[in-house]
Amino acid sequence: MTRIAGQVEIDAPVAAVFDMVADERNEPRYNPRIARARMTSQGPVGAGAQFVADPRSMGSRGEMTLTILDYDRPHHLHNLVTSSYMNVDGNLTFEESGGGTLLSWDWEMHLVGRWRALSPVLRLVGPRWERRNWVGLKRFMESGGPSDGDEDPR
Repeated sequence: MTRIAGQVEIDAPVAAVFDMVADERNEPRYNPRIARARMTSQGPVGAGAQFVADPRSMGSRGEMTLTILDYDRPHHLHNLVTSSYMNVDGNLTFEESGGGTLLSWDWEMHLVGRWRALSPVLRLVGPRWERRNWVGLKRFMESGGPSDGDEDPR
């Protein structure tokens, strides 16, 4: 198991940051490593909602399923991500901070199958990759979100 934790301050309201993150279909807007994401469950985004995300350069093997296990808007998300190469169980917390949001993540990641041999690499690069994802969200949110012509992945 590899534990990856960190935090980033985002100059945007807690509810706006929470809503952007909770709806996985938004991730391609701020994370260039995700090609597309779609909701596969019925109903609103909340506990039990499921999404499928397609990372770039992984092909069909890379498809990841994300399930929201706990949804306490706008303070907490508990997500489970499964794929053919990795399982992730973790929490995101959203706290008011100086008029903005302190976003914290705490993930337990497990590489599976033949990918397990790369666990030492995940321990080295995983924290940097994860921080890059959330800094991408920070930049996106602080720039006012999508500009004219940006495509909504939903």
